[in-house]
Amino acid sequence: MILTQFQKRDKWILYKHTSNFELIKAVALDVKNNCGTNISEKERHRMQDRLSALKMYKPRNSNKPLDSINHRINTLEYFMFGYEDNSNGSKSKKFIFSPLGNLFLEHINEPEKLTKIFTTMLFGIQFQHPANNTPSCFQLYPFRLIFQLLTDKRLDYRLYNDEYVYFIAYQKTINRQSYEELVNSILEFRKQDKNEIVNILKIDEYNYVNPCYEWQYIQTLFEKIGIIDIFKGEELVKLTHRQRPNSTSKPTKRTLTTGYITLTEQVKPFIERMLSVYSCFQTPLQLNDPKRMRFDVIKEIYSFYPKILIEEISEVDDLQIKLLELPKLIKEYSKNPENRTARLFEDVLEDGFNLFYNVEAKKLGGAGQTDIECLYLTKNKKFAVEAKARHDKLKELSAGRLKSHREKIGGDYTIVITPYFVPAVELDIRDNPIVIILANTFSEYLYNHLYHDVRDLDFEDFDNIIINNLGYDISKLISDITIEKFGTKS
Repeated sequence: MILTQFQKRDKWILYKHTSNFELIKAVALDVKNNCGTNISEKERHRMQDRLSALKMYKPRNSNKPLDSINHRINTLEYFMFGYEDNSNGSKSKKFIFSPLGNLFLEHINEPEKLTKIFTTMLFGIQFQHPANNTPSCFQLYPFRLIFQLLTDKRLDYRLYNDEYVYFIAYQKTINRQSYEELVNSILEFRKQDKNEIVNILKIDEYNYVNPCYEWQYIQTLFEKIGIIDIFKGEELVKLTHRQRPNSTSKPTKRTLTTGYITLTEQVKPFIERMLSVYSCFQTPLQLNDPKRMRFDVIKEIYSFYPKILIEEISEVDDLQIKLLELPKLIKEYSKNPENRTARLFEDVLEDGFNLFYNVEAKKLGGAGQTDIECLYLTKNKKFAVEAKARHDKLKELSAGRLKSHREKIGGDYTIVITPYFVPAVELDIRDNPIVIILANTFSEYLYNHLYHDVRDLDFEDFDNIIINNLGYDISKLISDITIEKFGTKS
């Protein structure tokens, strides 16, 4: 249906603070290489000076001089390079590079690989997004939807600017039925006369001008990266920004053209392959999930690291891929109604604990047994690991059963690893030699050591935390170690 009267609507928010790909690269490198000390606001000023000296950009004169550099760091967060954290109570935040962010920096001088890595980052962006203010009524993967439309033969593999401005920026959710409705609406819209389209957009121009402006930024950036080709077209209409009350300046206008975009021939096969696994119809993670800590959801969002990408750029490391995809694998394996894949989760955890140079881990499994028997060589003591692969939340733990499993191997304590659990589970283990670690926390810890080539991975940190926090979830404490060791302060 085509709207012909003003309706104030929520819309997507696309990050528009830069369309300069070289600047994004420079900021990422600077955060990685020059911000390893306690930098706070003073160091952000220094970062701004370094980038200015490189003539990457000129900061605006403002009563908030750090606005510009803050936008640069927020750009990294929006495009999935990593996330900021100050959960340990420190005044200065630390920037944790995501697996894709680290991979990007590793191949920063290889344009073809960067195109695929950045495209993959776009596949990971969801609404809601932790670094974006798009309203919570939007629940979808925005760029997956755009890519799906750009690979649709019925649309001639193209999207016109007015179609983004009028339809796509307002799409709140997507499933197969609503996708078909969207495609049909776009096809009907293409039958409209140019003057009819202009009249439709002018009636509601205050709503459409910001999508027009943001779409221009995103197009320019994506073209520079090699994701899309832009066909500019001619001027269709000038859309006017709403003026502030009592403003005496001329209203700002944005030009919407008849142009369109297509995927580049180089990236289109990769996007089609990604869409076959990472569909635009998937449900995004919920930032306001009432049964999960927001920070745990954020970590899972930024852990996106598809095996398809690794195969495409010949970065094959099967163990690392398994570890980085651990939360996703847990869900995938646990959906099997006959539980045929539960042992695969145990396999990956066995590999994970064997990464510690002073731990020997062996999968046992079977009725009445712990899943993994571990020997902490430095202190010559054993511990048990229980792999709780779950599609839903772990609802209970039997301390008595875990004690029986632990006693059979002569273990001092039990580590339970699970994707998520209900709060009451902590009551089940209180006053018992049992701790819980969330899977994405364990995965993140191991990934950062693997990526930074820390081969002397010592179990001492884990052991100290465990023996001082028996009967509790120690995920945050493990996460704090990861942040302290590998977080770039910002």
